[in-house]
Amino acid sequence: MSITDKFLNDIEGHLLLAATREEGRTAAARFSAPLDWLTDAQRCEVERRFEAEYLALARASWQHSAERAGRLRDEYEATYRRLRHRLLAGWLLTCALVLGVLVVGLARSC
Repeated sequence: MSITDKFLNDIEGHLLLAATREEGRTAAARFSAPLDWLTDAQRCEVERRFEAEYLALARASWQHSAERAGRLRDEYEATYRRLRHRLLAGWLLTCALVLGVLVVGLARSC
């Protein structure tokens, strides 16, 4: 991975985190809106905790997705290697058969 790719991945990660935090704040505000009996300090605390939990759940989901993507990548790479080996074996067998036919044909013509 090049430095540019790493830099772009870092920026993407920061933007994703910022967007998720904003989603958490919005969800927290929607959650606390009907709780009109809360004081301002209590509302802030509820929203802060809600946002923190929202972010923790998002991170857990991202980690699960990344782990699953890694497992899938490993499976696909293994399948690709097997297919590549089969193709190479088939190509070598075909070459050997063609060479054998040519050798037999030349031996008969001599």
